[in-house]
Amino acid sequence: MRKPQSLLITGASSGIGRALALAYAEPGTRLTLIGRNELRLADTAGAAAAKGADVTPVPLDVRDRAKMTAWIAAADRNHPFDLVIANAGITTGLAPGALTEDPDAVRAILATNLIGVLNTVEPLITPMCSRGQGQIAFIGSMAGLRGLPYSPAYCLTKAGVHAYAESLRGRLERRGVCVSLAIVGFVKTPLNDSITAMKPFEISDTRAAEIIKVGLARGRATIAFPWPLYMATRLGRLLPARLYDRIMARIEANVPETRERL
Repeated sequence: MRKPQSLLITGASSGIGRALALAYAEPGTRLTLIGRNELRLADTAGAAAAKGADVTPVPLDVRDRAKMTAWIAAADRNHPFDLVIANAGITTGLAPGALTEDPDAVRAILATNLIGVLNTVEPLITPMCSRGQGQIAFIGSMAGLRGLPYSPAYCLTKAGVHAYAESLRGRLERRGVCVSLAIVGFVKTPLNDSITAMKPFEISDTRAAEIIKVGLARGRATIAFPWPLYMATRLGRLLPARLYDRIMARIEANVPETRERL
């Protein structure tokens, strides 16, 4: 893969998005960073600029289709993007003993994790295909491989992202646009710190960004890590469904409900 010179990263104000911004920050690289928290976004932009990158922070909500479409299209005309990383996301789940998720919380996570991804990627599909080059990267999750009883809506959004990425890859790569999906395990971020559960093979956001960057540079279709957790999850899909359900039901986890609302 050609080294990207112009990148768009959403959810860049914290966690994996911030770590990715810093991983790519260097002289000669143009970074466009989207996030909702202006203070944290400015901090990320300052840290990336200190490493020599040309940085444009954009306080924007990925849920706002009209603004995302207009801004991304205009920015791409001025400085065509080589790589877009659809990373922005939130989490929500169930406390022990709860049966259903709040419908408003469910729709909030759908708006961010799924519709926000569409709002990020759709404006760039046609121009990238017209140029015959570019790369679209999606940040997925192990939770997208198999439903988890303590975070059904989050699993729904990530499974949707996985299916969308796979569908686009089969169509766009014939036009010269590489599509990559990162299937990420437990990463130590402010988002995941709120979850009370076993977190096997948890790694830092810096290490996660390094793995993703290497995988994208190699043009990998799937970048899954940590490998032992990925393999265990894939093997779990081979078990009879109800046996797997009983095993997962024994795992204690407390995933706080998101405070986000539409």
